[in-house]
Amino acid sequence: MVNLPALRDIEEAAESIKGVASVTPLRRSPALSRLFGLEVFLKLECYQPIRVFKIRGAYNKIRKCGTDGVVAASSGNHGIAVSYSAMLLGKKCKVVVPETVVEEKAASIREFGGEVIRFGRRHSERYEMAQKLARESDYDFVHPFNDADVIAGQGTCGLEITEQAPDVDSVVVPVGGGGLISGISIAIKSRRADIQVFGAEPEGAPKMQRALAAGSVQIVDNPYSIADGLMTSSVGELTLAATARNVKSVMSVTDDEIITATTLLVREARVFSEPSGAAPIALLLAMKKRGELEVLGKKTVAVISGGNVSLSLLKQLLDGPLVGVS
Repeated sequence: MVNLPALRDIEEAAESIKGVASVTPLRRSPALSRLFGLEVFLKLECYQPIRVFKIRGAYNKIRKCGTDGVVAASSGNHGIAVSYSAMLLGKKCKVVVPETVVEEKAASIREFGGEVIRFGRRHSERYEMAQKLARESDYDFVHPFNDADVIAGQGTCGLEITEQAPDVDSVVVPVGGGGLISGISIAIKSRRADIQVFGAEPEGAPKMQRALAAGSVQIVDNPYSIADGLMTSSVGELTLAATARNVKSVMSVTDDEIITATTLLVREARVFSEPSGAAPIALLLAMKKRGELEVLGKKTVAVISGGNVSLSLLKQLLDGPLVGVS
């Protein structure tokens, strides 16, 4: 039996994060609407103070922590959110990141006072190290997704969508560990059961799809993707339960589709998204190729989850050809 947050928990979280997280814009993209033949709206979580949605869940969790400090395991964005929230709440912070962390993300963690600890390459390695550090320091461990308070915080994005676009037919969300799609889907289905929620997951890290098929959490050995924020090796029991209950479908996108989508957002929508945040547009590209866009209805929201793109990757995207679009 898993204890998922309810609508009242998400509404409480929305009150708690006022003045910390932003109510982000929801904007129609004329260029993307023309390309896909339906009304495409972008929920711009890249406009958060730390350029990523994770501030919602991290602050909602850490405000309830009773120790002097917190520890997190992160590929980057969760660590940024935890360090920023800890700074606001006057707590110390340690973040275990992979040896291959994007340098701009490590710099942001340090900017907000977090101690960066590079360890291993896999999520499981840094997860174990972070828990060890939490025990040794007597700090609270802040899970990036499998936590009811974190999920409730992420769900505030879903509340905003129902208020900003009450007539939307579908919402497409990136899937890493599943915290964002869990919170958004709980909020949306609690308020508007007719809206369909879809997930976009890298083909090199299909942990949610495997878990849904098996009915239990599954481990993906050696996950890979250009979208580092979606490259966890597994989802959690909470996020699996929420997704199974509320999400219509989770589908794979290739790295080529993610790259093309990231470039499209920059060139056509003037939105600087990191690859993880562009996954919903990548899914629209994949569905267009397969002739499946009609399942989304007439109006869809793509959640652009973050904008912490590395400068080197951004340069490659701007200099390279735009391929895979017709």
